[in-house]
Amino acid sequence: METFKKASAYPLSRRSVLGAGLFGAAMLASPFVRRASAADNVLYVNTWGGDWEASVKKFLFDPFTADTGVEIRTVSPISFAKLAAQKTTGVYEFDVTTLGVADIARANAAGLLETLGDHIDATKLWKGAIYENGLSTHGFATQIAYDKAKYPAGITSWADFFNVEKFPGNRSLQRHAARVLAIALLADGVSPSQLFPYDLDRAFASLDKIKNDVRVWWTAGPQARQILTDGEVDMAGLWDSDAAGAKKASKEPIEIVWDQAVVDQACWVVAKDSPRAENGFKLISHIGQNAKGLAQFCIADQNGPMNPKAFDFIPPDVAKTMPTYPDHLARAVMLDGGKLTAQLDELTTRFESWVGL
Repeated sequence: METFKKASAYPLSRRSVLGAGLFGAAMLASPFVRRASAADNVLYVNTWGGDWEASVKKFLFDPFTADTGVEIRTVSPISFAKLAAQKTTGVYEFDVTTLGVADIARANAAGLLETLGDHIDATKLWKGAIYENGLSTHGFATQIAYDKAKYPAGITSWADFFNVEKFPGNRSLQRHAARVLAIALLADGVSPSQLFPYDLDRAFASLDKIKNDVRVWWTAGPQARQILTDGEVDMAGLWDSDAAGAKKASKEPIEIVWDQAVVDQACWVVAKDSPRAENGFKLISHIGQNAKGLAQFCIADQNGPMNPKAFDFIPPDVAKTMPTYPDHLARAVMLDGGKLTAQLDELTTRFESWVGL
């Protein structure tokens, strides 16, 4: 069985760094941040850096600056640990960041976030836009992709993915407790409406069925894409953008399954007690009302917009590749971090122990 150590050969992605405490780049910006005050017409935003930052700057940050005159300076990479440290130290290296649903629930419960609903006009936003004191702007899915030549009859669900007798072969899943436990329960027949909070004993009993067949617990999107493309595994649960990339690059026919895709959301938040919180609320409100910019960002970064109006600016053939396209979203399962808050520490610790056994 492949080990976690293989992950070191692959670059970290924006979705896998969160919470890892990798804040070296952020430290470089800290002297400038410490000199900035609430009176300055500036805002410090924590980003993933690289192509992600280039896309968000072009389509979301620059239009905001043009409309408001507020300068945005970026700090990367994303760090949950730094967000938590700021509340304790009072030294704010960034004022705004993005979090997935599990981390936003954790941050909200720990009092690390400003109350968003008190500062932006929710009537100008879409239903469900405000999530746990964050603005949910775009989503990404963990979905099944498999080698069609090996399984010509097709794999159609997580139950099939977990059926090692009917569908023998090497598998891969992300080393991410909140997402994988949802998958394990869906595979065991739990309906989406009954998924949260997790029945942990049932989830781990389900995972036991495939443990010996999971060759790689991947930790970065490019890693998952590569091992499926190279045929190192026969099926994988991976992000939609990487599933599409594997299908395009593989010599073997790769089939992608949209049914039961597990969708996580990225939410913009303002750090609790930030001296520049007012500018942070302005940015989040602007992003929420910039449907065209969000559409362009999602096209560039291969996400799906949560704002339905954004699809008015996305070509139909491109929209159909996105996890939040209405037809796909209707068949998907949305992660609910709020309902997992009380379990997050336990499920993460238990999962890491289980993987290491």
